[in-house]
Amino acid sequence: MRHFTYWFTRLEEMAARTGRALQWLSPALTRFAVGTLFFQSGWGKLNNLAGVSEYFASLGLPAPAFQALLAASAEFACGGLLLIGFATRFAVVPLIVTMLVAIRTALWDQVAGVTSLFGIAEFLYILLLVWLGTHGPGPLSVDAWRMGNREWGMGSGRWGMASQKV
Repeated sequence: MRHFTYWFTRLEEMAARTGRALQWLSPALTRFAVGTLFFQSGWGKLNNLAGVSEYFASLGLPAPAFQALLAASAEFACGGLLLIGFATRFAVVPLIVTMLVAIRTALWDQVAGVTSLFGIAEFLYILLLVWLGTHGPGPLSVDAWRMGNREWGMGSGRWGMASQKV
């Protein structure tokens, strides 16, 4: 039994070291995926504002042309900001609001309770955006470069590896 415990502990330590070494990857991949999604969605809406305005009017939204332009611009601009990791904590706010409006207006009939929200992609985007807003863009971002990596540590501290122990 001691032999098993020894090897299990060694594997656990190795997994912990690997996880710490790859902490930079989670925010980078999340920003890339969510940023690309919103950037492309916003671009598509900007190139079809008349169609988006019609759809918004069919949902009963007030000032559908303005709302379409607002949603498209927010998705395009904030998606681009997420892609490069600039002003990430600010960029997530309009996107969260846009997704909340989308759920309430277009998808509300799919919401039967709290657990049904997890089957709606827009709610999952909100969860990822909240995570980015609270944890930040990570070290592979303009924000980290602009801050001189004070927050993310690049070699030490929260995102770096030098000061971390197993």
